[in-house]
Amino acid sequence: MVSASAVHHDWTGVKMPEFHEKPLALQARGDWACFTQPGMSSERVSYPIMTPSAADGLLSSVFWKPQFRWVIEAIEVLAPVKWVTLRRNECAKPITREALDKGYLDVDKHVQQRMTLMLRDVHYRVLAHVWVHPDADEQNPAKWRDQFRRRLERGQTFRTPFFGMRELHADVDVADDTPAIDWSVSLGSMIHSIKVDSRGRESYRWFAADVVHGRMEVPRMGATSEGGVR
Repeated sequence: MVSASAVHHDWTGVKMPEFHEKPLALQARGDWACFTQPGMSSERVSYPIMTPSAADGLLSSVFWKPQFRWVIEAIEVLAPVKWVTLRRNECAKPITREALDKGYLDVDKHVQQRMTLMLRDVHYRVLAHVWVHPDADEQNPAKWRDQFRRRLERGQTFRTPFFGMRELHADVDVADDTPAIDWSVSLGSMIHSIKVDSRGRESYRWFAADVVHGRMEVPRMGATSEGGVR
């Protein structure tokens, strides 16, 4: 018999609990970052701040288990927002089943140049909670929080942390008291999370993103494209 801790749990219909403990914190900095806006199809344009889905990826790069999910509470900007443009060659064709069956994709036949408007010299603080699945063998979130803290202190990662694009490396560390910058702006609709179904199709959730004195509060759930909050 396979235990619940060895499988990926079904989160459909699972109600998120109230979180009463202080959120975990992680700080990350890097030379480059690009949190691409989904609506930009021809040229890649970054949001001016890390998205919740990217923050989830950072936390998961340090510590991940199928028994729990990360719930982002806030993202703080600790360095001034700086922009840079980059033009580079990219492959215009995604890796399809046909390419996998052939065992290769001839990139040289599908080269295109794309302009990227990205961020540089970024520094963030991410605050988040641990949401344990009700069917998990271990129901005490303190266990997972302690493991995360230990891994962060030791510099251990589950996979290489990155800022939006895998080649943009992020250095993660224990959070300190670096203050957020004095920056307030309404960014409009921002992507909250991305869900991929069994067929590889993506669906998006959104939220109204407002940065107040360098801090962006993140709602527990985003709204679907139809406007309903799930």
